[in-house]
Amino acid sequence: MDGAAWLGRTVEVCVEAPAGSFVKRDPRGRVDVVSPLPLPWNYGFVVGEIGGDGDPLDAILVGRRRAPGSREHAVVRGVVRFIDAGEVDDKLVCGDVGPLSRWSVGAFFVVYTRVKRVLHRVRGEPGETGVRAIAWT
Repeated sequence: MDGAAWLGRTVEVCVEAPAGSFVKRDPRGRVDVVSPLPLPWNYGFVVGEIGGDGDPLDAILVGRRRAPGSREHAVVRGVVRFIDAGEVDDKLVCGDVGPLSRWSVGAFFVVYTRVKRVLHRVRGEPGETGVRAIAWT
């Protein structure tokens, strides 16, 4: 599904990395990314949906810290159109999203993009990495 088509829909998010975490694990439990900054929100995936990279569709759940593995239904308020090593890797932004949350998502992905580019260079993985756009409701 096109990223913008998610806006306004209610999805079930499963939390992988709670707010304040530095480590995001992949669906197999292996360390995927070590962030230079703590995550300002909960990071996980949309239950039952696959993203453009073949992994579960990524989701950001704004609000209070949730426990790893917890699930919550939330409305999609934004979509980060992310390209990771040439693959579409959108992130849905869910929950109570205000101006500060919107700012923190944009600021985080500036840093995240830089870290992922370095990681791909070290691994010898070609392809574009970056944010194409962020859409909000």
